[in-house]
Amino acid sequence: MFDIHCHILPGVDDGSGNLNDSIEMAQLAAESGTKGIVATPHCNISGMFNNYYNAEFKEKFLHLKHALQQKSIPVEVYSGQEVFLSSHFEEHLEKGELITLNGSRYMLVELDFKIDASDAFSRLERLISYGCIPVVAHPERYGFVIENPDVIRKIRSVGAFAQVNSCSLTGEFGHLIQETANIIVRNRFADFVASDAHSQYSRTPSLAQVHELICENFSYDYADVLFKINPVKLLNNETI
Repeated sequence: MFDIHCHILPGVDDGSGNLNDSIEMAQLAAESGTKGIVATPHCNISGMFNNYYNAEFKEKFLHLKHALQQKSIPVEVYSGQEVFLSSHFEEHLEKGELITLNGSRYMLVELDFKIDASDAFSRLERLISYGCIPVVAHPERYGFVIENPDVIRKIRSVGAFAQVNSCSLTGEFGHLIQETANIIVRNRFADFVASDAHSQYSRTPSLAQVHELICENFSYDYADVLFKINPVKLLNNETI
């Protein structure tokens, strides 16, 4: 499996607090069958987490990559961000401060949880106009999707993709979000399932339980699409 959304880069956001935490997270992921993780720190959240791409960002990523290699943890780590699509995200995109997942066309994006559908689609379409392909993180957590899960059809029709959180499917965010996530998966609106892991204790990077859940409740083939086929295509910048 490949995890395209994980807060494993240490000491930069509300995810891994230090390098030891990151190593433990990677080990836990490896034990659950994960072969690759995209490090996606929160980015472009004013007053909280900037994490814009620069020399310091690259150095932190390479340090993590080297540490995992030194520990012989069999997980490849790739660079990325979870980009908050603020109302003025373009200025940072044009400066090269917002990066895609593993240098592909695909960018993991987060929206305001209270954003309305019209504003959400406007921001996604603006990003697409720059040649990026949005991968919408945890759509099941946004109010406009909870109110009408069928809106995911439109998200995908404009050229964006949907990434459901594993912990949403297990109920860690509550029944309402769990049910919305199940609707998205049941209707095959999800393109990826990822951990959105923040630690080795809760919201962990272990994907085995949810992979088994999808195999049992939906299909083995769809599980392969969500955890393997689509993530590998994304990492290789192939058409999904």
